Amino acid sequence: MNFPYQVFIAIRYLKSKKKYKGVSVNTAISIGGVAVGVMALLVVLSVMTGFQQDIQKKILGANAHIIVRDFRGPMPDYKEAERRLQGEKGIVSLAPFVLGQVMVSYEKRAHGIFLRGIEPASESKTTDILSHIKDGSVKGLAEKEGLPGIILGSELAGNLGVIVGDEVNIISPVGEIGPMGMLPKVKRFRVAGIFEIGMFEYDSNLALTDMKAAQDFLGMKDEVTGIQLKLSDIYQAPEIRRKLQEKLGFPFQVMDWMQMNKNLFSALKLEKFAMFVILVLIVLVASFNIISNLIMNVIEKSREIAILKAIGATNRGIMTVFMLQGLFIGLIGTAIGITGGLLTGYVLNTYELIKLPADVYYLSHLPVKMQLSDFLTVSISAIVISFLATLYPAWQAAKLDPVEPLRYE
Repeated sequence: MNFPYQVFIAIRYLKSKKKYKGVSVNTAISIGGVAVGVMALLVVLSVMTGFQQDIQKKILGANAHIIVRDFRGPMPDYKEAERRLQGEKGIVSLAPFVLGQVMVSYEKRAHGIFLRGIEPASESKTTDILSHIKDGSVKGLAEKEGLPGIILGSELAGNLGVIVGDEVNIISPVGEIGPMGMLPKVKRFRVAGIFEIGMFEYDSNLALTDMKAAQDFLGMKDEVTGIQLKLSDIYQAPEIRRKLQEKLGFPFQVMDWMQMNKNLFSALKLEKFAMFVILVLIVLVASFNIISNLIMNVIEKSREIAILKAIGATNRGIMTVFMLQGLFIGLIGTAIGITGGLLTGYVLNTYELIKLPADVYYLSHLPVKMQLSDFLTVSISAIVISFLATLYPAWQAAKLDPVEPLRYE
């Protein structure tokens, strides 16, 4: 095979004579530095991507992709709004809902929560929250023995110390006006089920009940808080939101899931970029090892460089030899780092080795999601940095005067 001579010499220079073992050790250290940097970058970026997608999945599991509300408050004629939304491109299903802030109490324990009234049939087509019921059943929401059913989050049920079948009090601060002023409204509900999404915010602060029971308790008659929509493509939400806002007009307010969680996802995106920048410094440190390794190699091979020049090698050819040598170090280190990153990510994702406090991180274990784009970005960055590190040593080798090393030969 007719490879340029520079390739063969560069590969040979990666190995050293036994007399100069230090250089070969430095080469191994340079490769190891690049490998560690690449592996660290890939693992951290995969964790950040997994964290973001896991939170996104859980948020969209409990909430709709788009919510339509009324600026003035409850929607009295929501059937008309539903009719106008039916058949719009990109909308898979829709469901009305009622939402209010209340307090739930059991014996001597109490907790502030959001009470969401739903229609189970349409809710199951719009969100995934009913699929996360781990105890009891959605059928239990039907009124039984005069008490409406309620489904609590797992953390909320644990804090209150209740199980399926227990009775809890739901207290609304907005009640009826009596002789002593505004009196809170209290109603007993029967625990029909317990759901667990895996996100602490929802598992500890959300309760579900039948929409009719929620309307009666919150004094909303036939009104609803809003209409939630499920889309065929969640990433088309901003575009569909704009179209729906133009169609519905005032007094309707249309919000998509990206808007409602903008601060959270913006913070995660910024944090991922910051971690990438910080960890690139590891690869930069490895590039200094490549520079020092090549400089030592230039000093060691000064006679050989002089001989190559004497038999006709050009300055560009000598530069190419050492640039290829450094590039090979970067390629080998990157390949090892990619392999290590893949294995580490697979082990962390499969065996869930690192557990997290759910009340702090919203997650019970460290999530890992490996993306091709992250691997390509890290690999290209590492190879480019490794290549740039070769320029100065290669230039030093190219400008070497062949007379000096060969003067006393």
